[in-house]
Amino acid sequence: MKTTKLKFITFFLFISVSYTNSFAQGCSDAGFCSLGKGFNPHEANIKNSVDLGVVYGIAEEGVTVFSQYLTYTRELTDQFAISTKLTSAIANGDFGTRGNIGDLFLTGNYKFKNKFSNLEGSKTWSLLFGFKIPLTNSNDKINTVSLPMAYQASLGTFDFIGGVNLTYKKWDFNTAVQIPLSDNKNSYISNPLITDKFATTNLFERKSDVLFRTTYKVKTTNEKFTFKPNLLFIYHLGEDNFTNIFGQRETIVGSDGLTINGNLIVSYKLNKKSYLETSIASPFVVRKERPDGLTRVLTLGLSYKVNF
Repeated sequence: MKTTKLKFITFFLFISVSYTNSFAQGCSDAGFCSLGKGFNPHEANIKNSVDLGVVYGIAEEGVTVFSQYLTYTRELTDQFAISTKLTSAIANGDFGTRGNIGDLFLTGNYKFKNKFSNLEGSKTWSLLFGFKIPLTNSNDKINTVSLPMAYQASLGTFDFIGGVNLTYKKWDFNTAVQIPLSDNKNSYISNPLITDKFATTNLFERKSDVLFRTTYKVKTTNEKFTFKPNLLFIYHLGEDNFTNIFGQRETIVGSDGLTINGNLIVSYKLNKKSYLETSIASPFVVRKERPDGLTRVLTLGLSYKVNF
């Protein structure tokens, strides 16, 4: 059995790495993409879960980003769960290498109960609400030089996140809004004599996002493997802006609009309470400008989840 597990992991990672020649923006939204539903509805004795994951991404201009996260979820009742998620990231590129802690997510999930809600495949609605709290001001520097957003471990904004989830049979549908309630303190100003590949983001103001995700689940007959292909639609509601060298606000033309990401998650059931997941993501539609540093050529993820 151990040999089978190793072969599967090796095979999937090989497929993932072989995909790196495609140019893309991976599933690199501002937070919603990796937030879970918060419930284990078919395991009556399971009230807690811990999820530890890493994500490798190739960002714009050859910047590589290695992100880490730790999530803890607690089901307080059959209808209400809370989650906390801590992130960090290390970025490497022509400017150098810089790592920092990222954000703290605090979210709640309320499930509308009906007489069939504990049956697998039944129609279940739930609400997600919470906040993204920045643990850095998004102005990391190397040798006193301010770095572009692609090198920052956080967007540096305090955000509200609210959403609705529908689970029915093998389908999951999520819609959400993520609203920045503050600006960040980034002070990067593009210098054409050095590079003009990164947008100026001095005192960057990022607009809100509306998101929709649909996921289809397929299990093998032995229920060891679960394949979860999904599509994530992200609509950026306005053009971002920054403060230029003259102290005036300047709009970044083309920074609004639609991004569509495709993502494949493969989950392997190690035992009754723990899982190993791998993921690969790339886009089908991208915005003309994405100054927030979330652009990815490719993202590859690996996570371990245990329920108890």
